[in-house]
Amino acid sequence: MGIMSRRTRRPRPARPTPASCPCGLPAAYADCCGRLHRGQTRATTAEQLMRSRYSAFAVGDEAYLLRSWHPTTRPPGAGLDPGLRWVRLEILGTTEGSAFHTTGTVEFRAHYTQGGGTGSLHENSRFVRHEGAWVYLDGVTGD
Repeated sequence: MGIMSRRTRRPRPARPTPASCPCGLPAAYADCCGRLHRGQTRATTAEQLMRSRYSAFAVGDEAYLLRSWHPTTRPPGAGLDPGLRWVRLEILGTTEGSAFHTTGTVEFRAHYTQGGGTGSLHENSRFVRHEGAWVYLDGVTGD
């Protein structure tokens, strides 16, 4: 009798599932806000820019935050807090801000955790077109 070679099935590695985008849209980060962060495309609406900026805070992309800030209101740094974890974004409303506008606002609530507690930031952000691209101008925070 010959020796039979026995084939053993190796467990297949689990297919990696791309992480969903922090902005809340049903897409992988690499295909959603990641494309904007890498400079492969620009935001076509004020809301898309706002979502991409939230994602930049969530992933710690300070360079993108500063690039997407209007030069007249841009601070020297974004002031990212490593102890703050952004966990969810709610878009509460928008005005203008489409591909056909030059200004727009996005009202949002961004939820975070910090030091074992939870909190949220409520802001009405203003966006304008600068040199053909949407940029963050400023915002008014509320409750």
